[in-house]
Formats: sequence, structure tokens, C-alpha cells
Amino acid sequence: MSEAWRTSLQVRFVGTVLIVSTLVMLVLGFALASVVAQRVTAAKVGLASSEIERARVVAEEQIDGSGSTGSTQTRLNSARAVLGQRSQQDSEAAAVYEPVLLLENADGSLTTSPEDYEIPERLRNFVTEGNVAYQFHEATRSDGSSYKALIVGSPTSSDIPGLQVYLVMSMEGEASTLALMRGILVSAILVVVVLLVGIAWLASQQIVAPVRSASRTAERFAAGHLRERMPVDGEDEMAVLALSFNDMADKLSRQITQLEEYGDLQRQFTSDVSHELRTPLTTVRMAADMIASEQESLEPHTKRASQLMTRELDRFEALLGDLLEISRHDAGVADLSPAQLDVRVPITSAWQQTRHLAEELDVEVRFLLPDEPVTIEGDSRRIERVVRNLVANAVDHSEGNPVTVELTSNAEAVAITVTDEGIGLKPGQEELVFNRFWRADKSRKRHSGGTGLGLAIAREDALLHKGTLDAAGTPGVGSQFRLVLPRDPRKGFSNAPVELKAPTARSEKGASHAHAEQ
Repeated sequence: MSEAWRTSLQVRFVGTVLIVSTLVMLVLGFALASVVAQRVTAAKVGLASSEIERARVVAEEQIDGSGSTGSTQTRLNSARAVLGQRSQQDSEAAAVYEPVLLLENADGSLTTSPEDYEIPERLRNFVTEGNVAYQFHEATRSDGSSYKALIVGSPTSSDIPGLQVYLVMSMEGEASTLALMRGILVSAILVVVVLLVGIAWLASQQIVAPVRSASRTAERFAAGHLRERMPVDGEDEMAVLALSFNDMADKLSRQITQLEEYGDLQRQFTSDVSHELRTPLTTVRMAADMIASEQESLEPHTKRASQLMTRELDRFEALLGDLLEISRHDAGVADLSPAQLDVRVPITSAWQQTRHLAEELDVEVRFLLPDEPVTIEGDSRRIERVVRNLVANAVDHSEGNPVTVELTSNAEAVAITVTDEGIGLKPGQEELVFNRFWRADKSRKRHSGGTGLGLAIAREDALLHKGTLDAAGTPGVGSQFRLVLPRDPRKGFSNAPVELKAPTARSEKGASHAHAEQ
């Protein structure tokens, strides 16, 4: 239910209507029930007040007319009998009552008719003080059963001093009426709430249904169905929304088509240029090799020019190779040549190709590799290229500080982390480093002679393995690159063996080196 409340606008709308309407109807029902109960009670009290006045007059006449003959109890019973007859002769059922005559004796005892009838003490006290008073009380019938009653009492001025007359009027009819009214109110509340919820559901359906249709259309459009459009019905706000959406979809479709055509053209251009440059580059390389083979007989300045040409040809060949590789990835024709291998082997091979750069820049590279083989299914050539790029990049940006290469693994995947203590990465550069030809500092000299495509190709190689390549860094402290490869490229992985962490402190050598540069 909580999931539906969180994800469905219609459920929230109908639920809100249900809650609010229920509260409003309960408040209105309670107020109506209170008003009706007060009116019924007030009517009963008014009737009792008029009846007690007549009963008092009748009781006084009957007591005075009986003279002093007979006992007090007999005179009270006689007067009560007359009052009972008048009550039975009344045509209104609401005016039917049971008369009670009460006399408080000098010794504190009570003489009542009927005998031993209990009148609430609090009510007796009010009447004794000369007031006409009433009280709701549980009365008892002659058979011992009890019922809700209104007892109203009045003092008399008969020849029996202290005589009080009471009328006990049943409230069962009123209680039944109020109970029936409450039942009708509850039923009415339920019916009204159900009707409001139904109306709210139908009303919300008219709004939510087009929104859901728009959502499905947008999802299919985002999935690549560029011809998907919303139906336009009527001229209301939803029709305007559909028209606006369709217009936006048309423009996006044209732009996406143009971008795809431009991207295809760009990839084709890169591939064609790379291939076309192979032949002249090969020719120039042969000529450069011939000149280099005769360096001993060349003039010093000619010898220097030959060395520069050879170095730039090496860089040009590396750039051309990277362009061809990235064009294969763009065209979707790059594939793996998977085989069972020990991950330590491509790491060692990559180090052999970058050792000269570390020695040239006097950078210490530490390897934390397990003693036992760590086997996965992967493309050794691509893994070696990724590690070579990461190590060369770390050495190039380490500012002479140590670089650490660590291999960790779990049941699903292996992780290779390369951590340097160099210039680090600024916030937001963690993804930019994998962009093609991106450089954090364009004025900075590259010692490794990189082409600017190494990290972009490295990420594509990681994705081919169903793995990941990401980075984190702290400015002025260092950076860490993490390559995670699944043990089986077909299955992928869910948990990486190690978390990606940006360096927070430098080693003692790095700290002293940074201090010396300041």
C-alpha cells in the first residue's frame, strides 16, 4: 500500500478525498447527532416541566380532600393512584409517567408511595430547598428491571408538610429514536464517502489516464521508438499537452537523426582517414629508418632532426593506432578474445612496458599482488593495455611521488587499483578524464607522450568485459583509478572487491618532495 501511495498520483488523490471526506462527514454527523439529542432532551424536559406542575396541583387537591383520616401512607397511595390514572388517560405516549410521592419524616426516614422507591439524594436535596428540579437516572421497575428515565420533582403546599411529588418518565423511546438516528447517520456517512471516493476515482481517471498514456509514450520514445506520438483528443488542456509533446518529439527526432548521421559520418571519416594514413606513414617510416641507419655519417643538426622525426613518427603511429581502435569501438565491431588467464600476467607485462618511464621520472611503483594466481576469463591484450594506460598516466601525474598498484578479488570479480600521490583531480573531473583528448592542464607537458585517447579506450575495454573503470581524486593529494573485471564476462558482477577511495594523505616521501618544491 505504501508503494502504491508513493508511486500513484491517483491513489494519493483518492486516498486524500477518502480521508478528508470521512473526517468531514464524521464531524458533521457528530454535530447533527448532538443537536438532535439536545432537541429531544429539551422537548422531554419541557414536557416534564408542564406535567409536574399539573401533577403537583392534583396531588395537593387529593391530599387536602382526603382530610386527616387514615394514615399518611394511605393518603399518599390514594393521591398516587389518582395521578397514575391521569397518566394512563393522557393521549400522548411521551406524557406517560410513573408518579412518586415522598415525605421526609422528622427522624430522617422516608415515606414513599410506592413504598421503598428510591429517589436520587441529590435531586431530593434540590426539591427540599423549594426548587422544581429534574435528573436523568436509572429507574427500576416492579419486576426488578432497570430503564433510563427522566425524574422531575416539585415541592407541594398540601396539609402534609414537606410532601414532594415526582414524575418518573421513561426515556427508552427517545433513546431508541437517537439510536435509530445514529444508525441512519452512520449509513449515510458510509454511502456518501463511498460515492465521493467513486466520484474522485472517476474524476482522477480522466486526468491520470492521459498522463499515464503520455508516460508510456515518453518511455517508448526514450527507448528508441522515435515515431511514437500521443493521441490528440478534444481541445482541453490534455490535448494541448499532447500537441506540445508531439511537437517536441518531432523536433527531437529530427535532431537525433541528424546527430546519428553526423556521428556515423564522423566515425566513418575517422576510420577512413586512419586507414588512408597507413600507407604514407609506412613510407615515411621506411625513409626515417633509412636515415637513422646512417646517423653516424650525418651532420649534428641533421642527426638531431632525424631523432626528432623518429620520435614524432612513433607518437604519430601510436595516435593512429588509438584512432583505429576507438573507431572500432564506435562502430561496435570491437570484440573480446576471452581466455582463462592469471590477472597478474597482464599487470606484469604492462609494468615491463612502462618501467622505463618510471625510471626516467624517478617514480617508485609499488605492486601489491597476491602470491596465488587470480584467474578470470578475459582478453589479456586489452587488460594489459588498460593497466599500461593507468600506470603510465599515474607515473606521468605523480609529481615524483610513489604509485601503488594493488590487485584484490572476491568470488565475482577482480579489482585493479592504481593510486598516485600527484596533482589529483578537482571535483567534477572524475568523469572528464575519460573524455577523448581531455586535459586538466593544457599547458602541462606530457612525459609519457600520450595521445589523449588512452583512458577513453581503457574504459571501452573495461565495458567490453562487462566491467567498470572509474576514478576519484583529491586536489594536491592524489588520485585513484579502479578497474573492476568480472570473473566471467557473460555474468558480470554485483559487488566490487574494493571501494573506490580518493587519497587523503601522502606518504612520507611524497610529503617531503612536496615540501621541497614549495
